[in-house]
Amino acid sequence: MRETNIGKRRLRQIVIAALATIGLVAGSAPGLAQSGPAPTPKPQATSVPAPTFLEPQTPIAHALQAALSPDVSERAIRFYGERAFAPIWFTEKGITENAHLVVAAMAAANDHALNPDNYGPLRLVDQAAAAQSPEEWAAFELELTKQYVRYATHLSSGRVQPNKVNKALNLFPDRPDPEMLLEQAVDAVDFSTFLEALAPRSDNYARLKRRLAQYREKAAAGGFTAVPEGEVLKPGMSDPRVAALRQRLVEEDIQIAADHSGETYDDGLVEAVKIFQNLHGLADDGVIGKETFARLNIPLQEKLIQMELNMERRRWMRDDLGSFYVFVNLADQELKVVKEGKTIHTAPVVVGKPYHATPVFSDQLDYVEINPFWNVPYSIATAEYLPKLKKNAGALSGKNIRVFQDGNEVAATQIAWNNYSRGNFPFRLRQDPGNSNALGRIKFMFPNKFNIYIHDTPSKSLFSRAERAFSHGCIRVSDPFALADVLLSHKSASPGHWENIRDTDKRTIVKPGIPIEVHLTYLTAWMNKDGATHFRKDIYGRDEKLLDALRKAMTENL
Repeated sequence: MRETNIGKRRLRQIVIAALATIGLVAGSAPGLAQSGPAPTPKPQATSVPAPTFLEPQTPIAHALQAALSPDVSERAIRFYGERAFAPIWFTEKGITENAHLVVAAMAAANDHALNPDNYGPLRLVDQAAAAQSPEEWAAFELELTKQYVRYATHLSSGRVQPNKVNKALNLFPDRPDPEMLLEQAVDAVDFSTFLEALAPRSDNYARLKRRLAQYREKAAAGGFTAVPEGEVLKPGMSDPRVAALRQRLVEEDIQIAADHSGETYDDGLVEAVKIFQNLHGLADDGVIGKETFARLNIPLQEKLIQMELNMERRRWMRDDLGSFYVFVNLADQELKVVKEGKTIHTAPVVVGKPYHATPVFSDQLDYVEINPFWNVPYSIATAEYLPKLKKNAGALSGKNIRVFQDGNEVAATQIAWNNYSRGNFPFRLRQDPGNSNALGRIKFMFPNKFNIYIHDTPSKSLFSRAERAFSHGCIRVSDPFALADVLLSHKSASPGHWENIRDTDKRTIVKPGIPIEVHLTYLTAWMNKDGATHFRKDIYGRDEKLLDALRKAMTENL
């Protein structure tokens, strides 16, 4: 079978045009990966009985049947077998329109922060151009199928399995069924629209994709102006660095900086710096110290990579997070409540220290507990309280912490604490409700294997800090009774209702009665609806781990 010269030329022109716009025709991929040819996916284990296949009817179909190998997914083999091994990417008239669309989409994968080199669109074009025998066309057919499934999987659910990158990422995105993908390639009324719909259909993803393209244009235009570091720059000071500062802020689209002139760091420029600080999770005091200078001088290429990594994270997330949900961004150390697509409450939170990094997962709010007990975790009881008790058996006095053994309360002063260690600690420590309780006066429970929840805290001062990673892993929320008012508004509309229960000192359990999802996430770059683009410090080093995983194992988990 031969492809028409017109069809071959058209396909090659489409791919070369797409690759040329991002410098890939004769060079390496921009952005993340700089990887080599796409590795072959591992064969998938057979889990269902082999179906009955129809006999091939043409030389091409016979060649296609003979070319099937373990690196073709079982579901794809099933699809071909049930259609008598008839090809889907070409006919006797030549390459199909849908084949053109797939190859062009793969060539433009960089728009989604994917690496076109992983799918080899130009290699596919050359393979089609050279194909003459049934065997060569069969090889092209299966190669395009494999790359199409790989591309669709990457675009819809990410290039790596989150939990294999980091066990703290308890996310398992659904990967598309290869058989469904191939059915769409044959039957879709509008295959182009189907290909576009493989990407996450959330506004957050679309905004970040758009902003990534804009920042790439900035990089192509020369990047960001460096602001010389030196002594702290405070409002009212005159300094020759002000001109570079002004230019740097304008480059990041903080337009009020453009109205400033001269070398005095005056009110107008101070406001622009406060906006910059807010966008980068810094204390927005207008004082340019070591941390602000460092953020001003982060190379634009690093910001591009940060945005690309967060597009990968968005691919792990569901498009629909629920009609009523709590969303905690651990990197931002902020909580928001969203109802019917609108944010109705926000609050700063304290998250786990890097050594006790809070995991990423989703769950559902089960109950709210007012005046809770604190069952001291075993790790804290043995690592923090046991050494104190060995020195002073009365160390728990005044903390309202009781000691239990086999369900019975025992007096701490009657225990020979030096006889016990982390390996043989038979006690359970429990703190009674009250103002000194480590959980404060209320907690929000969504039972999970990590024993993570949201709670009040007696340590209120931490909420005023710009960086708030101080807990053992659980999430402390500012003004938790305001959060209770929002989440339990359907239970009681009267102001102060839950505070009144708190003041009784009686332990009380409240079930929400309606589905409220809880999403603990980790995003270090995003774009808001108002166009503000935020970047956050990678407090847990998860950006670095993800970048390394993407470079080393692009398709390892397919």
